[in-house]
Amino acid sequence: MSGVAGRHVVLGVSGGIASYKACVVARRLTEAGATVDVVMTAAAAEFVRPMVFEALTGRPVGTSLWEAGRALDHIRLGREPDLVVVAPATARLIARVAQGLADDLLTALLLARRAPLLLCPAMNDQMYAHPETRKNLAVLLERGVHVLGPVTGALARGEGEGPGRMVEPEAIVAHATRLLRSGAPFAGRRVLVTAGPTREAIDPVRVITNRSTGRMGYALARVAWERGADVTLVSGPSQLPLPIGVDGVRIETTEELQAAVARALPSADVLLMAAAPADYRPMRAAATKTPRRSGALAVPVEPTDDVLLGTITLRKRGAVIVGFALETGDVTAKAREKLRRKHLDLVVANDATEPGAGPGVETNRVTFVTARGEVALPLQSKDAVAEAILDRVAELVAARG
Repeated sequence: MSGVAGRHVVLGVSGGIASYKACVVARRLTEAGATVDVVMTAAAAEFVRPMVFEALTGRPVGTSLWEAGRALDHIRLGREPDLVVVAPATARLIARVAQGLADDLLTALLLARRAPLLLCPAMNDQMYAHPETRKNLAVLLERGVHVLGPVTGALARGEGEGPGRMVEPEAIVAHATRLLRSGAPFAGRRVLVTAGPTREAIDPVRVITNRSTGRMGYALARVAWERGADVTLVSGPSQLPLPIGVDGVRIETTEELQAAVARALPSADVLLMAAAPADYRPMRAAATKTPRRSGALAVPVEPTDDVLLGTITLRKRGAVIVGFALETGDVTAKAREKLRRKHLDLVVANDATEPGAGPGVETNRVTFVTARGEVALPLQSKDAVAEAILDRVAELVAARG
């Protein structure tokens, strides 16, 4: 999680059964390089002992306003962090914060805080539905507090399911990362990302496709969302989960990809065309499967439409358009031709034959090709490549205002 390392996060934990999930949040943020100070209410310490959080973060845990030598912890922990997260936030804690009470270490530092606050409610569904709880949450939203959840799911044993369950730790960490990273030039921008292969039917069973897994496009969508953009990901068949916070559109064929891009592109500030559409499709798909015993199978094919070329007349004025070129032979020359012919701002090019790069692996070596020249990047993870691409796109977006 680039952008989290070196940041300071205060994790407040109040007393609910979901307190154990806060351990995962503390660990994930610490593993990402953040300094995490945990502050617990007295009730939270009845569910999870402070020693657990100290072991996970390597930091002392705050539990009391009255601890000797730490009289001003509520002021320090209110001023220093880049972000404050409260997970879980019980109905009682929410009510105290809405009323401005400061009767323990956690509520005192929340009253003194300067950093953004991410509140993750967790309670019984009847408590969540109570008018006072809803009013308290509305007050906090009006004050600029970020409220994440709750979601509908299994509650405490015997209570069935309902709205009130705390969101999962992965979602909390993702939204915390976005709050830490969000800012110019991506905040408020609309980014359209395409990913994965397309499939063209030969018959009801067989298809023409390619080796793309979608990993590069999914990484781009996640990083763009973390940086504050509103992201739509148009994805062909992929086994990857949709990144948290990203709007997903599933497609199968190149024609469906073309239609989905055409719908979303006119309002997009950035297009990252990382999908690998099938270049050919059968001229006519068979209605039934041809058995193998029939012998050799001849499938006449025709070129599919060039989706990226077809976007030229649909692009928003000033939008940044990025193409990808997975090639063999003289990769850079082919990327330069693609840049010119398709009126692109940047082409991310790589060699399909290079070991450790391209589809089906977690690393890639790419070259950035622009009108000003080429920049070759070293072999690195696709997550790191996504960060580098978004860095370059940020420069282009900022230059256009």
